[in-house]
Amino acid sequence: MSARDDEGEREFDIKWADGAELKEPSARARMLAARWKENPPKPQPFRADPEQRAPRRSSWVSTATVFGIVAVIILVLGYTGFRPY
Repeated sequence: MSARDDEGEREFDIKWADGAELKEPSARARMLAARWKENPPKPQPFRADPEQRAPRRSSWVSTATVFGIVAVIILVLGYTGFRPY
């Protein structure tokens, strides 16, 4: 038997690996399982809201603020006689 034939037999077969009856969990899964056995985590909603959240302003307030600032800048530049040339 040559070395080439030996390599062919050792080649990884994904179908054989997927067909395994028992699959070992990852190291992280084993670590979390051991930790949670002694101290289980508290249940949390899927997307928990942060406890301290600032109230959200409506979009028109933000839009009006931006347009107001732009208008003030235009008025100040016009009043001072700003010329870009």
